[in-house]
Amino acid sequence: MAFTALAGDAPDILTGLRPEHPRLIITGADWDDIRHRRESDPQLDALLKRVVEEARATLTGPTIIYKKDGKRLLAVSRETFRRVQLCSFAYRVTGEKVFLDHAEKDLLTVAAFNDWNTKHFLDTAEMTAAVAIGYDWLFADLPSATRSTLRQAMIEKGLTPGLNTNYFWTHATMNWNQVCYGGLTLGALAIADEEPAIARQMLTLAKKNNPNGLEPYAPLGVYPEGPGYWNYGTTYQVLMISALESALGTDWNLSKSLGFLASAAALIEQIGPTGRAFNFSDGHDSVVFDPTIFWFAQRLKDPTIVYSQNRILRQKLSGSPNGRHDDSLNPLLALWCKGLPEEIPAPTFPLTWFGDGPNPIGILRSSWTDANAMFLAVKGGSASLNHAHMDAGSFVLDADGVRWASDLGAQDYLSVESKGWALFNMSQNSDRWRVFRLNNFSHNTLTLGGLLHHVKGDARITRFTTNSATIDLSEIFSGQASNVVRQFFIGENRSVRIRDEITSAQPGLSIRWQMVTAAKINLKMNQAMLRLNGKTLAAKIISPANARFEIASAQPPDDGVNEPNPSFNMLAVNVTVPASGNLVLEVELQPIVSPGK
Repeated sequence: MAFTALAGDAPDILTGLRPEHPRLIITGADWDDIRHRRESDPQLDALLKRVVEEARATLTGPTIIYKKDGKRLLAVSRETFRRVQLCSFAYRVTGEKVFLDHAEKDLLTVAAFNDWNTKHFLDTAEMTAAVAIGYDWLFADLPSATRSTLRQAMIEKGLTPGLNTNYFWTHATMNWNQVCYGGLTLGALAIADEEPAIARQMLTLAKKNNPNGLEPYAPLGVYPEGPGYWNYGTTYQVLMISALESALGTDWNLSKSLGFLASAAALIEQIGPTGRAFNFSDGHDSVVFDPTIFWFAQRLKDPTIVYSQNRILRQKLSGSPNGRHDDSLNPLLALWCKGLPEEIPAPTFPLTWFGDGPNPIGILRSSWTDANAMFLAVKGGSASLNHAHMDAGSFVLDADGVRWASDLGAQDYLSVESKGWALFNMSQNSDRWRVFRLNNFSHNTLTLGGLLHHVKGDARITRFTTNSATIDLSEIFSGQASNVVRQFFIGENRSVRIRDEITSAQPGLSIRWQMVTAAKINLKMNQAMLRLNGKTLAAKIISPANARFEIASAQPPDDGVNEPNPSFNMLAVNVTVPASGNLVLEVELQPIVSPGK
C-alpha cells in the first residue's frame, strides 16, 4: 500500500510509494514493454543479446572477495554492481534460473562482508546500489531468508552509516555527493515498505543535501571536474532521479536544477570529431561512449544529442564480443533508447559554444558531421577545483581526423597514493603538483619562471566570438606579470593562432610555451612539421622574430612515482622577457591538406 500523510503533518516523504517490486528505475510494465519491443527493434534485440552474453560470462568469474586497493574497496563494489545488474537483467529477459542463482550468490557474498568500507564512502554507496538493484529486480524470486539478509546488510552497512551528516560529502558540491546519495537513495527505496523508518530518514537527508551536488552544473552545464567525472557523478544522479520517479512518482525537482539537463549537450560540445573529449581535469583521452546521454535525449525529446553516441553503440553491437567485458554497455540502454528514432538526425548545435562556470570552456569547430573537421577546445578555471589540474589556458586540437594537441590525462590514483603522496591535497606546494600529468609542465599552456601555476588563481574567458577566444591568465601568474592574456583565433584557411601577451614582467623572466602531441616533429628554425597517421600539421612562430621551436620530452621525473607517457613529446618555445618587460608570443598551427584531397 502507498503511504499517506497524516492530517496537519508535513507530507510524508514516502507518499506515493509503489507498493510492488520492481520499483527501482524499471517496473514490471517496463520489463513487459522491453520484451515486446525487441520483436520489432533490431538494435534493442542486439543489445539484449549482448547483455545476456555479458551476463553469461560472469557465471564463470571468480568469487567476489573483500579486497581493498590501498584505501579503496571501490573495484569490488563496482564489480558487484556490474555482475548483479547484468545477471538480474538477464534473468528478467530470459527467465533462465542460472542468472538468478548467480546474482543471489554474489549478493549473499557481499552481504556477509564485515563492512562496505565507510572510510571511503563511495565504496559503501556503490555497494548499497548494487544490493538494492538485485534485491528489487529479483524480489519475487528470492527466498524470504535471502531478502531478509540483504535488507539487514543494506541497513547495517549502508543506510545507517549514511545517516551520519559529519561526512564531508553530505554538503560537498562535487561527485561524491551525487554518488553517495544516489546509492543510498536506491537502498532506501528498495526497502521502504518493509523498513519505512530508516527509509524516511535517509530520503529526507538526500532530498535536503543532494542539491549541493547539483550546484556545479550551473549555469550552462559544464561539469567542473571534467567529462570523465561528468559520467560518474551524472550517472548516479540519473539513477537517483529515475528511481525516485519510478518508486515515488517524483524526482523532487532535482532534474530542474540549473544546468543539469543542459549538461548533456555541454558534454557533447566537448567531444571532438575524433570521438575524444577535451579531457581536462582527472580524465583520460579515449573515444567517448556514455549510455547516460541516452537518458538525457529521451528526457529532453532531443535525439540529436546521441547522434555520434548511437553510431558508436551500433558499432559495438555489430561486432563480436572480444572476450572482455564491456562496462559501457549498460543494460539500462534498453529503457533509455525507447522513443528514439531508428535514424538519429545530425545535431543542430552551434559550431561555436561557450560554457561559463568554475571551469569555463570555449569550443570552436567547423562541422558536426565531418570526421575531418577542425575542433579547438580551450579552457580557463582554477587548479583549486576538485580533480582540477594546473591547466588554465590549455587547449586540445583536432583536424583531419587526428588529435594534434593532447592532454595527457590523469595518473592512476593508487600508483601515487601507494608511495605516500597526498594526491588530493590541493595546496600550493602539495604532493599533487609533483605529479607531472597534473601540473602545468605537462599541459598546453604557459609557464613563467619555471614555476607552478598559482593554485588559487582563477582564469576567466573574457571574450568569445565565432572565431576567437580570450582568456585572462593574470591571476594564474600573480606576482610574475601584471597581465597575461592568451588569445585564440581561427582563420578562414583553418589556421589556428595562439597569441600570448605578457605585460609588466621582470626582464629576463623565462617564458615557456608548449604543446603535447603524439605526432612526429621535424624542426626548421621557427617552423615545425608534425606528422601523424599520414596527416600533417604545420607550426610557425609569428613572434618574437628570433624565437625557435624545440622538441621537448613529455616524460616525467624519474622518481619512482610518476608514470611514463609513451608515444608523446612536446613542441616547445622558450624565450625570455625583454628589457621593456612586455612580450608577445604568437604561434600559428595550420593543418595541411595533401594534394588531391
